[in-house]
Amino acid sequence: VYMVSDGFSDECLGEKFSRLEFRSVSPHILQVQMNRPKVNTWDAKMWAEVRACFTALEKDAALRVVLVTGAGRMFTAGLDLSPETFGFMANKTLDPARTAVIIRRVGREWQEALTSIAKCTKTVIACMHRACIGVGVELASACDIRICSKGTVFAMPEVAIGLAADVGGLQRFPKIVGNDSLVRELALSGRHFQAEEAYSMGFVSRVCSSPEVMIQDAVELAKQIAGRTPTATVGAKQLLNFSRDHTVDDSLDYALTWNQSMLQSPDLMQAAMAQLQKRTPVFPDLPPAKL
Repeated sequence: VYMVSDGFSDECLGEKFSRLEFRSVSPHILQVQMNRPKVNTWDAKMWAEVRACFTALEKDAALRVVLVTGAGRMFTAGLDLSPETFGFMANKTLDPARTAVIIRRVGREWQEALTSIAKCTKTVIACMHRACIGVGVELASACDIRICSKGTVFAMPEVAIGLAADVGGLQRFPKIVGNDSLVRELALSGRHFQAEEAYSMGFVSRVCSSPEVMIQDAVELAKQIAGRTPTATVGAKQLLNFSRDHTVDDSLDYALTWNQSMLQSPDLMQAAMAQLQKRTPVFPDLPPAKL
């Protein structure tokens, strides 16, 4: 099923998707929903569609916030372990070196699917319910904000199937949680952890009473963010991402370099005047990216 409202460019989302659904929530806000019965597992097509989706959404000038959700019973049960997903390893006529090249090529494509979320200049909010397993944790780790409903179960179970996660979980998740011992406990044991533990470790910022309340809260938060000037929200995300991977001194210098141009925007004065006059400002979209 594919649907997109008039609020978003057909040029950006103009192709058919079978694993993702799209719903315009309100001006500047789009819901991207995984919809692969029964538990939203990730096969080769899901990886390709997520990458294509966020690469396209990056070019949508009107879009400011994306909600990532899962249809049906849960957010996602993780990787599809069927032979079709790993068909790229099925050619037994290739020698190990050439097989390794194929594995690396496909692995890079999978990494880029989640990296397209992390690098997207839109604010991306992961909304997780019931279960968020494996790839789900890695997907959420690439998002800016993570919230879940009560009773959601999380796990990084890759070790249980004989591999070390390599699409972002062991790279992004530790920087979010900031507890090396706990990260190693979860990654090496593959044990489940509940919503309350996810909140206590800082992986999620809210635990809502139900999936319905979670979506309501996410939409309200998205509206708040979408109401800010995109020059500020894009800048804040860019500076946070840079600071995560660089020293404080380098990050301070980068912030000044960024703001020496951004502070010249008329949005700054408009936002200040709106606060003084107790009115809601309306900010123009950023220029559209070249398709």
